[in-house]
Amino acid sequence: MIGFDAILNAFVAALGFNAIMVVLGGVVLGYLVGVIPGLNRSVAIAIAIPLTFYMSAYAAIAFLIGLSKGTAAGSAVSAILLNTPGEASSAATCLDGYPMARAGKPRKALKIGLLASVIGDLLATLLLIAVAIPFAAVALKFGPYELTAILLFALVFIAGMAGGSFLKGLAAGGMGIILGTVGLDPETGAMRLTFGFAELMEGVPILPLVIGTLALSEMFVQLDHYRRNRDEKPIGLGKDRKQDDLSWQEFKTILPTILRGTGIGAFVGALPGLGPSVGSFMSYGLAKRSAKDPESFGKGNPRGIAASESADNAVIPASYIPLFGLGIPGSVSAALLVGAFMIHGIQVGPLMLRDHPEMLFTLFSGMIVASILMLGVGWYGLRLFAKVTSVPSHIVIPVVIFLCLAGIQVQGYGTFGMLVVFGFALFGYFLKKFDYSFVTFLVAFIVTPMLEMNLRQSIILSGGEISILLQRPIALTFCIATVLMALHLSWSGYRKRAELRAA
Repeated sequence: MIGFDAILNAFVAALGFNAIMVVLGGVVLGYLVGVIPGLNRSVAIAIAIPLTFYMSAYAAIAFLIGLSKGTAAGSAVSAILLNTPGEASSAATCLDGYPMARAGKPRKALKIGLLASVIGDLLATLLLIAVAIPFAAVALKFGPYELTAILLFALVFIAGMAGGSFLKGLAAGGMGIILGTVGLDPETGAMRLTFGFAELMEGVPILPLVIGTLALSEMFVQLDHYRRNRDEKPIGLGKDRKQDDLSWQEFKTILPTILRGTGIGAFVGALPGLGPSVGSFMSYGLAKRSAKDPESFGKGNPRGIAASESADNAVIPASYIPLFGLGIPGSVSAALLVGAFMIHGIQVGPLMLRDHPEMLFTLFSGMIVASILMLGVGWYGLRLFAKVTSVPSHIVIPVVIFLCLAGIQVQGYGTFGMLVVFGFALFGYFLKKFDYSFVTFLVAFIVTPMLEMNLRQSIILSGGEISILLQRPIALTFCIATVLMALHLSWSGYRKRAELRAA
């Protein structure tokens, strides 16, 4: 059992100068990435992972989490000043943020977005700490039967909830599972799907896969977008601070909206596969429906900004609940963190509570520090980040492509790694073009080794009787839930197609 002294020591370690500088670097870089349209959280983490190879495990993960938090908050800047969100989840912020900025109050809109982001992120981080630790303690008692059933349920749930068609979600998950089985069979040592390439004996390298399917493919999409739509000029911050500032009285009126948005975002984040966009639009819609003046939404209502940004930023820490509690990533950024943990030889999930408790609590403390740093960086860097939104796409895209390829070369993947990167960049481009769920693909790829290991252990322990899954209460519950979820999603998809044909 972890004592109070261990928790206190972890918090003190997170307050060390070097630890704070690492988190601060992540937050600042995240803000810079977030304010540039076309660069999102997942792309930033994918590019940054090679930078963390020579850091300690804590420094690497803390830097990436700071980067994730900063990107989420920074994306509101471009949404408000450019009407072009840095993240898709900030699209709801455009609805009221941009009209408020055009009405001559860009500074007020940015401060509302910043405060809502920080409060939502901080409260959701505290919820993560309160829930994930007892969750992980219970999960440590699960055997291979229960974990097999839970992982199957998670894959089906994410396939249906990650957006788009359920069948396309299953197809994307199937592709992830196939690629996750490449390499040496862990039991027999036989080579699987390597096609004679010795480089694939240890499996498909996760870094080229992530950089290719996420970062490089996104640049292809942005190139196509830039060819059809040129950059717009952002709204500048005026010099009249008295008329364009947030008062304490105004903040008190939006605080209930922020707290409600945080609750919605935390709930959505804890459910794997839904993502920040669902949370921000749910919160915005509820704020509009419950308002006495719903007609003012879309015209610069501060509660619209507060609702969207609080939920958007609450989703991210909450999405780490299934990650730290069960080892199941509930979002793309969480899946990328699994890859970073793997690179540093740590198995994320309930085993962290047993094997690396000091690091787990230090990481939680670092997340609180990152939330506080978000406020300082965003508040005092407001004018700088507003100027960064004017950086043109024809400069950003080549720089990002260079960083992607340089990261692969620096890590020594060589020619084969470059081929893998470009192959997965093309693969990722078509995933996005034809609306296949990348979340499902990446999560399936990452959890496949865990699923295979637990499934094989179940078969061995039961003497080949896989039906034993139906004799264990928890496993049976998740098996039934998996079947019901698949039937529900299939029926919902069928009804939507029928309605479209009838329309």
